[in-house]
Amino acid sequence: MEQTLHEDKTFEKVMYTDQVIKGQEFQGCTFKGCDFMNSDFSFNTFRDCTFEVCNLSMMKLKASTLNNAVFKGCKVLGVNFSECSEFLFHVRFESCVLDYASFAGRKMQKTKFTDCSAKEATFSLADLSGSVFEKTDLWGAVFNRTNLTSANFTTAFNYTIDPEINNIKKASFSMDGLTGLLARHNINVV
Repeated sequence: MEQTLHEDKTFEKVMYTDQVIKGQEFQGCTFKGCDFMNSDFSFNTFRDCTFEVCNLSMMKLKASTLNNAVFKGCKVLGVNFSECSEFLFHVRFESCVLDYASFAGRKMQKTKFTDCSAKEATFSLADLSGSVFEKTDLWGAVFNRTNLTSANFTTAFNYTIDPEINNIKKASFSMDGLTGLLARHNINVV
């Protein structure tokens, strides 16, 4: 991959496992069935790119730009999104496994998580205002001083969010999810 700029290309079933690829710009590209496991894609730019059924587990993205990046059916275990460039950071996740991923300190207003697993993911100090967690499993996910203003958790499940240390003003929750808001108080809701 010597070329620096890749526009409107489709990369299908390419194996990037354990590779270091830096200084590349991907504009309008689609990655289908690619394996990025343990790869280092630091200092790259992904603009208007889609990742479909890819394995991005433990991928390094330090100082990389993810602008309008869409992940569909991907395995994204342990990826530290907090190391990405903050400039123009905008992502969307559909049917992805985001277990152990970190979004700590990330500004991600209006981000959509649809049919995802985000078990033990870290959202501490993140701005998730207006975000939607549709049918997303948040078992063990960490919300600490997180801005969840107007976030939608009505179909999310297994979350524990402390209203005293997180901003949940105008956030939406289902009746079933109330136990996740009261866990700190050790109250049984029947």
